[in-house]
Amino acid sequence: MHQADQTTPDPLTIAYLTAGGAGMFCGSCMRDNTVARAMHHLGHDIHLLPMYTPIRVDEEDVSEKTLFYGGINVYMEQNVPGYRFLPDFVTRWLDQEWIIRWATSRGIETNAKQLGALTLSVLKGKDGNQRKEAQRLAKWVSHELRPHVVNFSNMMIAGTAPLLKEKVDCPILVTLQGDDIFMDELPEPYRSQCFAQIRKLVDQIDGFIVFSHYYADYMAEYFGIPREKFHLVPLGIDLKDFPEHIVPQHQPDRPPTIGYLARMAPEKGLHVLVDAFMHLRGIPGLEDAQLKIAGWAGPQQQAYLDEQFTKLKDAGHFGGCEYLGTVDRAGKLAFLQSIDVLSVPTVYREPKGLFVLEAWSAGVPVVQPDHGAFPELIAATGGGHLVRPDDPIALAEKLAEVLVDRETLRAQGVSASEAVRARFGADVAATETIEVYRSMLARSAR
Repeated sequence: MHQADQTTPDPLTIAYLTAGGAGMFCGSCMRDNTVARAMHHLGHDIHLLPMYTPIRVDEEDVSEKTLFYGGINVYMEQNVPGYRFLPDFVTRWLDQEWIIRWATSRGIETNAKQLGALTLSVLKGKDGNQRKEAQRLAKWVSHELRPHVVNFSNMMIAGTAPLLKEKVDCPILVTLQGDDIFMDELPEPYRSQCFAQIRKLVDQIDGFIVFSHYYADYMAEYFGIPREKFHLVPLGIDLKDFPEHIVPQHQPDRPPTIGYLARMAPEKGLHVLVDAFMHLRGIPGLEDAQLKIAGWAGPQQQAYLDEQFTKLKDAGHFGGCEYLGTVDRAGKLAFLQSIDVLSVPTVYREPKGLFVLEAWSAGVPVVQPDHGAFPELIAATGGGHLVRPDDPIALAEKLAEVLVDRETLRAQGVSASEAVRARFGADVAATETIEVYRSMLARSAR
């Protein structure tokens, strides 16, 4: 067992479990993929293991082809009596990537309101309806990998932690990056029961990785986790395709342009930005301001998106808006180069803010709500401004203030891009995460 080693082996073998986003671009699995690839480049034997569905990213996908807790089988084990007792040769074919991708293309989404019983069952690990999935995962990790460290990408998929402790006997960590958002949508009685199960699991987890002091403090109380179990690391972003040195481009013919780059969901605050944009265009000198919107939208988000477009049309401002839909990596970079400032005014307290790092990497400053991880990110880079949350008027006034002087805005973006390269690059995040792993191994050896 690894705990018997007197020195930490170099390189490390790491089992990193990440939950696929049911066909959508998911910030958590994109971040997991980025840092896993950086760990590999540092020489470590990193295995990014997808759960439920394959991940979807806009860069090189380094996840394993072997899928665990395949979404179709997990659902059937939960809802079809006797299904979980069928032999593997009858059910395992449903874990094939093409079948999962076909199923998720039909509009299936990870809606917490519909997943209460399933979430609780998965959290129970070997004692839940998905016990066969838990045993398969634990057997594969212990026999095929024998890792030095296991890292789950969120608490909801960590139900196998006790079984892995038995089989592998290595440090187990969980990265917390939005677990509360999912938990708060669970219906009762499942929400309370999931909290009770998670608090049992906390004792089996050796450490928790977060990206901000805010989230460490919040989640310590939320899940009842001892504060000393938290480890802060940078969020991390792949800078490969971003220009190494930002040269401010003065484009006098382009109207002042605001960008939104995130999922088309109410929690991301597109409606707040739309209301702010309509108010902004009523301010003298900004009548020709433009709004560019990009990001993933599934069937369940279409009504919300249509509502925002209807507001713009009714107010006579739809002509100043451009909707680009889902963009690939090249499209994302082109989008960022076409705007002056980014704003994603989330109505929840954002634990990550990957879109903020993406904007800064392209030299674009931001205007964000004064909550969640945003104050710490902006303090670290000087790359933006904070406004009162859920306040379209305050947001419009701040956008007007910064757009009046676009030369200063561009200089702010250049400074932020340099700070991101120094403090938030994927290699920095990977190095600091490996240091956390080593500290856990050293503690276990003692």
